[in-house]
Amino acid sequence: MKEHVMACIDGSGYATAVCDCAAWASLRLEAPLTFLHVIDNHAPPEAGNLSGNIGLGSREHLLEELASLDERRAKLSREQGRVMLEAACQRAVEDGVGEPHSRQRNGELVETLHDLEGETRLLVMGKRGESAHRASEHLGSNLERVVRALHRPILMVPETFRAPQRVMVAFDGSRTTRKGIEMIAASPLFAGLTCHVVTVGADIADIQAQLDWAIDTLNDAGIKAHKAIRAGDVEATLRDYQREQAIDLLIMGAYGHSRIRHLLVGSTTTAMLRSADVPLLLLR
Repeated sequence: MKEHVMACIDGSGYATAVCDCAAWASLRLEAPLTFLHVIDNHAPPEAGNLSGNIGLGSREHLLEELASLDERRAKLSREQGRVMLEAACQRAVEDGVGEPHSRQRNGELVETLHDLEGETRLLVMGKRGESAHRASEHLGSNLERVVRALHRPILMVPETFRAPQRVMVAFDGSRTTRKGIEMIAASPLFAGLTCHVVTVGADIADIQAQLDWAIDTLNDAGIKAHKAIRAGDVEATLRDYQREQAIDLLIMGAYGHSRIRHLLVGSTTTAMLRSADVPLLLLR
């Protein structure tokens, strides 16, 4: 079974960027591209379940009307999804992808992604979904659920996408980030790009040795690499470095006990993603 670049699309403003990013990744990885649209069959919160509120009168008639309304809503959602998937495939073809695939599933997004994990090489998602508010707490909770459910790289995309030229790895010497360095060195996704390996913390011999290992690993793979050690608040320091060096893609390990990986939990994750204007690749 071939592993696909799996791209989640919906009616949000991030869908176009997700399409372009997924097409870029598919072409560089030479992996098939599949667009996925998941229909949540639960009624929207504002609609609720009105059947228990019906008192005297034509109860049976109203229940039939509600059932008919649910059926029409589901049919409209399927049709809307089909149109979005067709548009996504067409855009990917225009971006150079030969035969993009599409899937429409009923259910809950996280469960669906978990079911498709064995077919997924890279998951591409927008920072926020169609139903998410702009408030940061929604972004953080959705991100955490998806990242915890999947053990695949997840590429979070902002509202606009351009093909990266310079990437930055938030490196802490952990098993996850060392594995990330090896993945970058081996993956055609990063071939020809410049890579900055950045540690936030004290400049001590152990950190220098780990950074030297990372740089040597990338250089041996033909990737031009730079190292940096910066002191300060993790989030602010990484963001400042990203902007100073015109970084196009940020790579981080997800979860753990180190200061950098702690970014992926709670309010700091939300702040980092909210402020980032470049794609963020999360590693497990």
